[in-house]
Amino acid sequence: MDWSLGIFGDIRLDQGGGVILERMVSCKTVCLHRLGGNRPGELQAGRFFANRKVAPEKIVKSWSQRTGAACAGAHVLAIQDTTGVKFPTTAQRRRGLGLVKKGRSYGLSVHAMLAVDAASGACLGLVGGEVWKRDGVAETPHQERPLSERESRPSGQAQGQANWLETAEQAKIVLEPAAMMTVVGDRESDIYASWASVPAERCHLLTRAMVNRPLAGGGKLFTVADRFVVAGRRVLGLDPRIELPAHQPDRAKRTATVEMRFGEVIICRPRDEWDRTLPKKLPLRLVDVREVNPPEGVEPLHWRLLTTHPIADAAAAWEIVRWYQLRWVIGQLFRVMKTQGLQLEDSQMATAEWLLKLAAAATKAACIDIQLVQERDGKHGLPTSVVFGEAETETLAALQPSLEGNTERQKNPHPIISLAGACWVIARLGGWNCYYKPPGPITFRRGMEQFYAIHRGRMLEMRMKRDVRIP
Repeated sequence: MDWSLGIFGDIRLDQGGGVILERMVSCKTVCLHRLGGNRPGELQAGRFFANRKVAPEKIVKSWSQRTGAACAGAHVLAIQDTTGVKFPTTAQRRRGLGLVKKGRSYGLSVHAMLAVDAASGACLGLVGGEVWKRDGVAETPHQERPLSERESRPSGQAQGQANWLETAEQAKIVLEPAAMMTVVGDRESDIYASWASVPAERCHLLTRAMVNRPLAGGGKLFTVADRFVVAGRRVLGLDPRIELPAHQPDRAKRTATVEMRFGEVIICRPRDEWDRTLPKKLPLRLVDVREVNPPEGVEPLHWRLLTTHPIADAAAAWEIVRWYQLRWVIGQLFRVMKTQGLQLEDSQMATAEWLLKLAAAATKAACIDIQLVQERDGKHGLPTSVVFGEAETETLAALQPSLEGNTERQKNPHPIISLAGACWVIARLGGWNCYYKPPGPITFRRGMEQFYAIHRGRMLEMRMKRDVRIP
């Protein structure tokens, strides 16, 4: 393996970085032995993660290289969340890791933001985020610290930065080509400073409320919706059932019939808010979604969704609910990164420094995996450039004629410049015969391994021809 060809699209993380990412996607692993392919390759992969010039921040910065262009002209949901990545440790071998999972395990944290098309639900790429490990526990209470020093991440795992706000501000730069963006977060992102600073002309906020805030004129947020008129159970022809993703791998999906109410609220600045320059009051819209007749023994669904979007009628309110449901795409990202794909938590790397870099690369690889599987039928119409670079697209085009058969079903039904067309080529390389069921993860894994072996050979051949000097 020629690690000097370490380029995945436009991403180059010193020598070998692109190949690391390429191998993660194609082999569905973070194991150094499998990433390297052989003993020399394993040693080179290890040297990449040991290289001090390769910082986790550089890898995270590369996450968004292709995302802005993919979002041009669209309404983008910038969905962010944090996950704890726990690693096996002993009292004698902590590997320099910090506490995660509410202090029950040792590991690191990944905060990520995904760009998702609001209309189609297509994953358009990563926007930004951070990977970090907790070095200690802050002794000063949360509200008594300046915003720049608050632990604004779940489980109190922060390194002195309000990461939810910083990532939202970064999204305004990365997603500038988008027609509009809506920053979407779960309960942990319900921060008053975020409501006061993030919204802009083309930037809205949508968050599930965590704090029972006081309202202007009296009353509290969690009870005001009782006075709102019920807008119906999925009126305007919408299906009255909302699919609920399982919260744990062993918990089955279910459906819920819900009632929806909506109205305007004005929240007040908390009395213990450190930053007194923030506005005293902020007008928002509340969409209250409550499950009716839940199954026996099941906690009923109750979402209190706050947003800066105007809501003129019930149809607009249901659209807010649909956008919030797409937040589960980022949950899938974390599952692919950990239990259902790359098995990041099984890594035996020796130090936290290495594991931070590994987690940053694995997050990008998991995003690419989701995009490939999601677009195999071409329903979102994404271009090849969302995942593959120009040289890789040329290799895909060169391979297509040799992979097509004589029958209509053995022809690529998608343009090769589309991601679906690229997926067809990858699936054929992985052994798919164009009949029976669609290609699955194993077929894509085999196809990606074959493709990058061919692509590296093609690039080497072109380099050799270019370097030949005629006397």
